[in-house]
Amino acid sequence: MSRRRLCGPLLLAAAVALPLAVTAPSSATASEAPPAARAASETAAEAVSEAAAAEATVPLEEVTATTTQVASGLRRPTAIAAPDDGTGRLFITEKPGTVRVYHPDTGLATTPLIDLTDVVDETGNERGLLGIALAPDFPQSQVLYLAYTALPDAAVTLARYTLTDSSLEVLLQQEHAEYNNHNGGQLAFGPDGYLYLGIGDGGGSGDPFLSGQRLDTLLGKILRIDVSAACGGLAYCIPEDNPFVGTPGARGEIWLYGLRNPWRFSFDPADGSLWIGDVGQGRWEEFNHLPAGQGGANLGWSCYEGLEVFDETHCVDGEEYTEPIYTYSPYTGGCAVIGGLVYQGEEYAGLVGGTYIATDYCSSVVYAIRQDGSGGYQVAEIGETPTQITAFGATVEGEFYLVNDLPGGLHRMTFDGPEEPVGGDCEVGYTVNAWGTGLTAGVTITNTGTEPVSPWELEFTLPAGQEVVSGWNAVLTQNGTAVTATNAPYNATIAPGASVSMGFLARHTGDASAPAAFTLNGAACDTAD
Repeated sequence: MSRRRLCGPLLLAAAVALPLAVTAPSSATASEAPPAARAASETAAEAVSEAAAAEATVPLEEVTATTTQVASGLRRPTAIAAPDDGTGRLFITEKPGTVRVYHPDTGLATTPLIDLTDVVDETGNERGLLGIALAPDFPQSQVLYLAYTALPDAAVTLARYTLTDSSLEVLLQQEHAEYNNHNGGQLAFGPDGYLYLGIGDGGGSGDPFLSGQRLDTLLGKILRIDVSAACGGLAYCIPEDNPFVGTPGARGEIWLYGLRNPWRFSFDPADGSLWIGDVGQGRWEEFNHLPAGQGGANLGWSCYEGLEVFDETHCVDGEEYTEPIYTYSPYTGGCAVIGGLVYQGEEYAGLVGGTYIATDYCSSVVYAIRQDGSGGYQVAEIGETPTQITAFGATVEGEFYLVNDLPGGLHRMTFDGPEEPVGGDCEVGYTVNAWGTGLTAGVTITNTGTEPVSPWELEFTLPAGQEVVSGWNAVLTQNGTAVTATNAPYNATIAPGASVSMGFLARHTGDASAPAAFTLNGAACDTAD
């Protein structure tokens, strides 16, 4: 979904005191993805095809995510990667500059696999070793890629590391000395075999360098480069189909712009689409979802934060901005969105297959987002993670792990569906009258059995974003998205064949749909047509 800005001053990059970097020469472009990367991508696509076909059939609001701690003792872990080499290992980056190894049979190894503490700048809360991606041919090459802030000047750095000889080769650096926050650091190989790197807007507050909307800096961007070769004096090549190759004054490495701090993004292995969690300034955290191959999109920062204009003076006349698919306010307890992964494993395919799972560093809410088949999205809050989650990772089989910051733990995520419903002698009718950001719901409960129901308690789950304001003919309580309606003193008994009516007024953020299921005194009810 996009929007076109019809007014606003032209953004002048020259007004910002940030060094400009020249566009890489045309000789730095690469014509196509390297064969090894293409082969690895094709193999990965085949591996998920069977699991992807098993899309979830359970409504999101009936799914619960839980976690189990499997290791402790990590030092501010930041990212997870799983080598496809048959070992069952996980590689975990730690902020000070080390990579640790976990195996479910032997636990967390004491000795680091990699130690870069002599080159990593970990000063400040957000600097350090930030991201890891394994080369598509890792089992053969033993090559991986690391993103970190480097000594002595905290430049955001992309480097290649080879395990066989412990060699480190710096490929790319972006100056980032003035502020210690908004470094980004996410790394991922896309379905095209190219490496994608996220870099924040330079830090501080309010985009002080106006980086988000500029194309002459790598700050506030997601980059796309070919690390299989070197071109034109660079340690990498720039794919010739990158959207700004040949644009005067623009950096050819840029794939997407208008980002504040894309701390975590990921590719859906089934369709190659890109999911991004972009950390907000203070009013809105946002999720973005882009089809495979859609480069050049402007995600809005710092003209927009979420769906709202953040700073009119940062907007460009006539510019087209791509809207987030979902936003939430940190005022509800969150502070920083932690982008996650699309589940394409087998164990929970019936519950969350094809569903994007993410969280927030402070609120620990688990967000589940699923495409609805009509161009929209279903969103539900399906549980809580441990505090201060910093990253998701997946095993080769597609099962989820998470790490959390200062507690230093590794956690396995699992999913549960609804208990087997117990047939009840009840039927629920539900009608909605919605407008703007509000709605009224009318609920009719019918006793279809042969015995009176007294007292009664109706339970149901509202879609994400709906919040009960007031009700009538029942006492309503809401916990997250779960609502309990208890009888009033004057309608505590529902005789056989009789009905009682109740209702409520609620706010919504765009989804005014009805709950998927109802239980009366713990028994599942039929829903009226």
